[in-house]
Amino acid sequence: MANTATNTRREESFTNKAQDAAGTVADKARQAASNVADKAKDVASAVGEKADSAVSSVGSGMQSLAGTIRDKGPSGGVLGGAASSMAGALESSGRYLQEEGLSGMADDITGLVRRHPIPAIMIGIGFGYLLARMTRS
Repeated sequence: MANTATNTRREESFTNKAQDAAGTVADKARQAASNVADKAKDVASAVGEKADSAVSSVGSGMQSLAGTIRDKGPSGGVLGGAASSMAGALESSGRYLQEEGLSGMADDITGLVRRHPIPAIMIGIGFGYLLARMTRS
């Protein structure tokens, strides 16, 4: 009987130690997962900031090109009108890119798709078809 009680205490002690070890491992795994998630958020934030900076730089370049077209392009006639229109479009597009960035563009596209779902689906199908044709050839 004493032997059985000793064995039972040993089993309980072993069980308690195993539970403590499992709890410690689980805590360490949670901490590691939390650290990985925090680092992933930091990396995603840095990438997003760099992408917004690149988009803003492209917008600035477009505005600069618009100024160059206005300065060096023809000033009158059909070509002058076309150059002026192109410069205006480049300037407004560049300003949009600088002001809105990627997040603003995504919001605008989302709003456009919500307002016009059927044409958006048709455009998506068309792009899918063209992509499939290009990859098959």
